[in-house]
Amino acid sequence: MLFRLLRRLLPLLFLVGLGWFLWRKVQPALFENPLNAEPRVMVTHNTVLTKIEALGRLELVRYRFKDVVEYRKSTYRMLPDAKVALIVAGDAIGCLDLRKVRAQDVVFEGDSVVRVALPAPELCSWQIDHSQSKVYSTQNSFFQDAELVDEGYRYAEKNVRRAALQSGILAQTQQNAEQILRPLLQTITGRRVVLTHQLTSPQAPPRR
Repeated sequence: MLFRLLRRLLPLLFLVGLGWFLWRKVQPALFENPLNAEPRVMVTHNTVLTKIEALGRLELVRYRFKDVVEYRKSTYRMLPDAKVALIVAGDAIGCLDLRKVRAQDVVFEGDSVVRVALPAPELCSWQIDHSQSKVYSTQNSFFQDAELVDEGYRYAEKNVRRAALQSGILAQTQQNAEQILRPLLQTITGRRVVLTHQLTSPQAPPRR
């Protein structure tokens, strides 16, 4: 008699246990406050390689600048000039483009000397470091703050290039090239290395 009773109650006990298990699983989701829930982020992207470019620029020196720029712009007659004051940090990098070294620029003299004609140094990049720059103040912008700030930063970026050239970055690039390349080439070739300058700019190969 007891055995029959247990056989009848066993399916019921199984269903009760299954229901209790499922309830424990879904209970946190049912009673979770949606205002406190962390946002779900879904990202879809499709990256396409569009171009492969050979690089041969040897970066040899970096100049860092700090500047306070006051940019004024005349907007409307009878109204004061719009003005923005920026505290700007910028970088300029001097380099040699080794892709411009031609076969005739490397000359072996006897068994102990190699003469290499280097291309002219270049200012290969200059830019504003926005993480270290900030807007100090704006005046009379008449709700055009963003446009005025952008113009001020563009002017400051041009000034980074001008300041780097005036500070002798090209001469420093040439000096660093000789200090770095001469021992490197001597180690590779086992010869005394004489560095000179290209007399003429290399001509680009004609298009076919």
